Amino acid sequence: MALNNTYDARLQQETAVGAGVQVLLLALLGSAIGMGPAGWLTGLAFAFATWAVLSRAVHRSRLRSFGPANRVTLGRSTLVGGVTALVADSFASTPPVTLLVALTAVALLLDGVDGKVARRTGTSSALGARFDMEVDAFLILVLSVYVSTQLGPWVLLIGGMRYGFVAAARVAPWLTAPLPPSFARKTVAAIQGVCLLVAGADLLPRPANLAIVLLALGSLVWSFGRDVRWLWRTSRTPVRTPAEQPQLLELATR
Repeated sequence: MALNNTYDARLQQETAVGAGVQVLLLALLGSAIGMGPAGWLTGLAFAFATWAVLSRAVHRSRLRSFGPANRVTLGRSTLVGGVTALVADSFASTPPVTLLVALTAVALLLDGVDGKVARRTGTSSALGARFDMEVDAFLILVLSVYVSTQLGPWVLLIGGMRYGFVAAARVAPWLTAPLPPSFARKTVAAIQGVCLLVAGADLLPRPANLAIVLLALGSLVWSFGRDVRWLWRTSRTPVRTPAEQPQLLELATR
């Protein structure tokens, strides 16, 4: 029991360090661009929420080590917190687009690093996979909010689709069934951030940005639609009991 408490204390320290680094990043951003109250409050709320949720998840997971992969994800979470603060601040003042793009680009580049680190170090865990997914989803949501100010509120469908799926699963439990691995799903998920980043950078004409974001939304709708269809069809397939398996095998060999 004492050993478990020691492990838990160390893990909680790592989450606290992550929150401290988040506050430090906010302080650096604040001094660099003169961030207003909206950015500060949103950034601090993100830091506190991340620390609270991650601390609880770590305690419940009974991990013995936070692991290098989770540290990478925590670093990405810190960058996402910075992006969140900048986007919130953009509603009150002109956003520093170059800084916002830089933080987002690094966060997106690190997206595939934590998974590779986890596999190479043998530290893959359910907590790590969920942490990675939630950081990705929130970054897409924040970028959708930012781009929606340029192209219209319909862009929020990109960031809100995953959360809508989770909400729908509350009333339709068949949506919670595990999905088979899919390279197409991973590709579609990856291009969302890239497309939103390109549109948010505002380097291309508006029609080009519009086309890029529409492509991202269309591919996301296709991906979710395909998965929902698979889950629906699977939920309607009757489950064979062990007693039925020999009979099915006999019929198949006739």
